[in-house]
Amino acid sequence: MNNKENYTNLFLFLTFILVKKIVILIFIFSLNFFQAQFYIKSDSLDKKRVLGTTILTASVFSSSTIGLSQIWYSDYEKTKFHSFNDSKNWLQMDKVGHLYATYHFSEQISKAYRWSGVNYKKSAIIGASTAWAYQFSIEMLDGKSSGWGFSWSDIAANTFGSGLYLGQEIAFKKQLFKLKFSYFPSDYAQYRPNVLGSTFPEKLLKDYNAQTYWLSFSPLFYLKNSKFPKWINLAVGYGIDQKLVGDLETYTTLDGLNTFQAKREFILSLDIDVKNLNIKKQWLKSLLAPFNSIKIPFPAMVLRDGKVYGKGIY
Repeated sequence: MNNKENYTNLFLFLTFILVKKIVILIFIFSLNFFQAQFYIKSDSLDKKRVLGTTILTASVFSSSTIGLSQIWYSDYEKTKFHSFNDSKNWLQMDKVGHLYATYHFSEQISKAYRWSGVNYKKSAIIGASTAWAYQFSIEMLDGKSSGWGFSWSDIAANTFGSGLYLGQEIAFKKQLFKLKFSYFPSDYAQYRPNVLGSTFPEKLLKDYNAQTYWLSFSPLFYLKNSKFPKWINLAVGYGIDQKLVGDLETYTTLDGLNTFQAKREFILSLDIDVKNLNIKKQWLKSLLAPFNSIKIPFPAMVLRDGKVYGKGIY
């Protein structure tokens, strides 16, 4: 079995067995790695590659949607299609997560079509629209589940995520502003493990207090003759602290010993754009590729509750 077949089988395997957010995170991180190994774009339209990419994308997305319907939503009764307003839940951290996921879905699908020889504009449009449509299909499943509901705020976040990617590709033919993710365990999951997670994988996906989403960019990208290293980025992050209930700002433990007041966090830090590093070794490019979507730890300034804090490593 050749490398491309291995890549395809692993991609399908991960997408079939993992659900909802796990699918999204594994999809984004693993594709960054594998595309760094196999992505050599065609200079002219390759119809076989286009057909293969289209079939693979459609198969993966349709099968994962069916899988989610059978696995994730099987614990909830199906109801008449309905919507609900969750725009204020979790201080919008879940919405930023939607934005992040749709942005990276758009990027990876677009890259696949660029590999097939489709031009920048068309591949970006295909990538953004396909990513949006996939997220929309999941939202439709939510709308027919008694445990969830169709969320217009999710749709808005998905639209902004795909639009952020598409707009930059059309305007600049590259991503000057990149969305990234970081995680560090919080102390709050122990108080509500059923909601925030009891194991590491659950905490990674459920504990919004431990997550940070970043907008990473070069402050001097517009200076053509600047000697400032292009691989050094500024990163503006958003996170939350002491948020234990989605729709409540204050939570007191059952024993009455601990009371938590939810707060927003805004973070300023440095980052590295690994795509702009002068790396010639393909294996090293592959090793560093996931950092196109993961924020590299650096010192940071944190604004929380009207006060500024310094952190040696964030």
